[in-house]
Amino acid sequence: MEDPSIEECESSCDKEVAPAVISVHPLESFVAVAVGSELRVFDINGDCAVSLLDGSGLPPHTVSIRAICFGANGRFFASAGDDKLVKVWKTDSWQCVCTVHSEKRVTAVAVSHDGLFVTFADKFGVIWVTSLEDDGEDQMSVHRKAAPLLGHYCSIITSLEYSPDGKFIATADRDFKIRISVFPKRPLTGAHEIQSYCLGHTDYISCLAFVCTLDYPEGFLLSGSGDSTVRLWDFVSGCLLDTCEVGAKAGLVEHNGKEEENHTAITDLCASPDGSLIAVATQSLCGIVILSCNFSSRNISFVKVVNVEDNYSPTSIATTATADYVWSVMGASNLSASGISSVARVRVFKSSKTTENDFDTHEMVPLKDEKIPGSNKLLETLQGSSDVLEGGKALEAAAEAVKSAMRNLLIKKQYSVEKMELRKKSRNDRKLKQQC
Repeated sequence: MEDPSIEECESSCDKEVAPAVISVHPLESFVAVAVGSELRVFDINGDCAVSLLDGSGLPPHTVSIRAICFGANGRFFASAGDDKLVKVWKTDSWQCVCTVHSEKRVTAVAVSHDGLFVTFADKFGVIWVTSLEDDGEDQMSVHRKAAPLLGHYCSIITSLEYSPDGKFIATADRDFKIRISVFPKRPLTGAHEIQSYCLGHTDYISCLAFVCTLDYPEGFLLSGSGDSTVRLWDFVSGCLLDTCEVGAKAGLVEHNGKEEENHTAITDLCASPDGSLIAVATQSLCGIVILSCNFSSRNISFVKVVNVEDNYSPTSIATTATADYVWSVMGASNLSASGISSVARVRVFKSSKTTENDFDTHEMVPLKDEKIPGSNKLLETLQGSSDVLEGGKALEAAAEAVKSAMRNLLIKKQYSVEKMELRKKSRNDRKLKQQC
């Protein structure tokens, strides 16, 4: 049987399972969830759903959204995905102020701390940047071009983050690499100075997060991976400071009867502003794992597993500057095999800090729906229809679908020589050049 053409592969991108993602405003004013092509935003202060305006009258995105984020100061919000569009919104009006067309599907997005630039990564391993400065145009949605900032040599970028002081940009890929680059004063000319590489993971890197304190303003870098570990880095030097075997500590590493072990991938992580509390989501755990970080001794340690009562394994988690809550979402789109188009379930965990016998201890408990900020209105907005959540079968189907989709996306495929030649001949960029 002949291999399917590249055109068929590209045309099926809208059928790929995409995990739901969540992002929270730095001041916890808004919570945003993306599931499939739907972008849902809730205004906690106004106790209402947000209407997104991009001037076209059409939905913001047409196929799966892969990345969303708020800027550090909360002024801008960015969304991007498989439709090769990056949209930037002003959170005071929720109008789209910038639309950038990418050459390939977008996998990660971030807004610089000063709010002057938005950077995004594509599936080919290139990080792009565009300016958000006012160019004097009166159009509601200004179409802008992006300039290449740096690249990872044909490796899918999985995570993209700015350092706390904005001087560096960290990028991670499926080939186990973390690159720390100096973010230049003139980003549109490219980032040519590599500060360091953080090497040590043995599987794809799924997520990054910076942590800092007043005593350590430059901060440290946390990374999660398909190897079921969370690692702490001195990112300036690229030195690995500590490794926490999250899967083993939480009892999630399975033995298949041979010498090999099946590791449960880390799907996402987030940290409190002081870095002392780290929440970790994994593929097979119904809840989250809590770690603690000690900056003076430069280590991270396992604290506890926080379980939830239902079949709930978060696909994305986030926290804010207040760190009172850890927001999470579990869900996926394009679950056609299960007869469901998309499903999303939002859960919130409340953290607290107590002192016993001169030691600080962290508590983390899942909140009941009526106790979360925004309560039922927020859940109705972010989850959509509640009918598909009944019985828990939808969440179970979503968990399995996301697990397979992540593996298919991030585990390198092996091709025969014949198929590699076919893929080269069928590449869309080559066709465009021939047409020109």
